Amino acid sequence: MISVALRYVTFIAIGVAFFLFLIAAIVFGSWSLAALALISGGLLALGIYDVIQPRHAVLRNYPILGHFRYAFEMIRPEIRQYLLESDSEEVPFSREARAIVYQRSKNVEDKRPFGTKKAVYDSGYQWLTHSIRPKEIKDKDFRVIIGGPDCTQPYAASIYNISAMSFGALSANAILALNKGAKAGGFAHDTGEGGISRYHKEGGGDLIYEIGSGYFGCRDEHGNFDPEKFARIAAEDQVKMVELKLSQGAKPGQGGMLPAAKITPEIAEARGVPMNKDCISPASHSAFDTPITMMEFIGKLRTLSKGKPVGFKLCIGHRREFMCIVRAMLETGITPDFIVIDGKEGGTGAAPMEFANHMGMPLVEGLTFVHNTLRGVGLRDRIRLGASGKLISAFDIARTLALGADWVNSARGFMFSIGCIQAQACHTNHCPTGVATQDPKRYRALVVPDKAERVANFHRNTMKALADMTSAAGLTHPSNFLPHHLLMREKDRDMVTGQEIYPYMPEGFLLREDDDRGGYLMRWRRSSSVSFDPFDGGV
Repeated sequence: MISVALRYVTFIAIGVAFFLFLIAAIVFGSWSLAALALISGGLLALGIYDVIQPRHAVLRNYPILGHFRYAFEMIRPEIRQYLLESDSEEVPFSREARAIVYQRSKNVEDKRPFGTKKAVYDSGYQWLTHSIRPKEIKDKDFRVIIGGPDCTQPYAASIYNISAMSFGALSANAILALNKGAKAGGFAHDTGEGGISRYHKEGGGDLIYEIGSGYFGCRDEHGNFDPEKFARIAAEDQVKMVELKLSQGAKPGQGGMLPAAKITPEIAEARGVPMNKDCISPASHSAFDTPITMMEFIGKLRTLSKGKPVGFKLCIGHRREFMCIVRAMLETGITPDFIVIDGKEGGTGAAPMEFANHMGMPLVEGLTFVHNTLRGVGLRDRIRLGASGKLISAFDIARTLALGADWVNSARGFMFSIGCIQAQACHTNHCPTGVATQDPKRYRALVVPDKAERVANFHRNTMKALADMTSAAGLTHPSNFLPHHLLMREKDRDMVTGQEIYPYMPEGFLLREDDDRGGYLMRWRRSSSVSFDPFDGGV
């Protein structure tokens, strides 16, 4: 009985208070007491409902009081982020990482007093070597030319660009601010698989047109690829490159669905889909089903785009499957102009927990595998490599270039630059800063001219920081970073170079069938250009 009384003490107290306030209000004719009676009566009604409702055991056992549990659970991420977490704790981006983006976006001081907070003797710590004779770097507008021998309209891309984020996942004002910032800063904006919206066009910045399995913007009424629609879009001067999306890091191997209720007229216009029907992104493409037909499709896209750079993006899964694609390149003579490797640490508006945590290969391993596979067949020099996955600082960029990339992309870094506070409410349509929502009342708070300037500031100041690191290393361009410039602690006190852990494999070693001791050759022998399936039923 005592236990029951304790569990219901709040409920009982509210009931007693209601009757006391009600009686007092009647006796004294007081409006203030009547208001208190009304409030306590509402709480009493809530408590009665809690006791009889069948869904929540906590509320049945602790009527009224149990709501505090849900309230605290609702604000737990904010309490943790603002009051409890350390500067270096990742959830998924640390306060330190977010702060550097905010500071550079606003053109405010980004220096650090009193030395590093990193545990420099713990395993996993990484650093770059520097030179006694730093080089002077005057031009900080670092570029890479993307376009192989079959490309007639190569693109001089910045080595730091906005990664794929669709209109629909991001708000109209967010897309417009990002694209205007890209135009002001002279770098590229990947559209994401949601197509090119009116806000991309209004911004006027360079676009990388991403085509996913839904073929949004270039699909027929049945959801299949439409060559004529694609050719019209690819002909637009704003479109500088075309990217075929095979998979993304945060949820590799999975398609998606945008419910009809969330499809606005503007989203329908950008994607080329009806408003009264769920918008489906299949898990795989319908335009090809073998490595050879994939290469033929890439060749077709290049022809339809009048020779613009065409490539593909993927998160590495079965490594043998990527080797199947490489075999098809050799057999058909068709090579992509670029490949973007998306690490499994990449972000998304919504992904199943199991996928976000445990599917796909992290960027470092995926990038080095692709880089060395292309070296192994002599194709690395004609195919540029991009990389994406939590890359927001100059060190992130330098390290990734050292491991084999030619340029890098960032999504969440640029989201921070337009005001994202990592509320992690992207999937709720209730983004507090108006970045990841389609609610006009919320995204009106995102003022486009101000945020576009911050996007350009973040890019420019990050390139300046990268130039400073490159100069300190005695190099003249970030592309000169190699694995031996990167050092790390493999274990406490044990120091190794990047070359020891992530070496560049010899050119042509797969074609010569050299013993690589890393599993490359074993997978190469089990790959085929005519099918993604393995010969022996394995992976």
